Amino acid sequence: MPSKNTSASHNKTAALTAERKKYLRQLGHELKPVVTIAGKGLSENVLKELNRALDDHELIKIKLQVEDKTATLAQLSEQTGATVVQAIGHMALIIRPAAQPNPKLSNLLKLTP
Repeated sequence: MPSKNTSASHNKTAALTAERKKYLRQLGHELKPVVTIAGKGLSENVLKELNRALDDHELIKIKLQVEDKTATLAQLSEQTGATVVQAIGHMALIIRPAAQPNPKLSNLLKLTP
């Protein structure tokens, strides 16, 4: 199933300012990882789950248990249209704004005061 991202939503995140990244890191600090990428890397099922989580929550934390984290994050970004906000150790925070976010599910709307 193709992701619902559009080039417009991808462009919104492609050039995150330092101030916006800082704000997103603050929001992401309390999030728990919703997807783990392990030995098989970005399999079809992992990509489906990533796209579902990004469609629902927009801002998600993922756990990386792979050798080449940088390459995996680059591939993830390319295949999902998401932008990596931060990657530290085995965790990464990624964002892909939804065209019509669900206020009950979106971390950007739920966590914003």
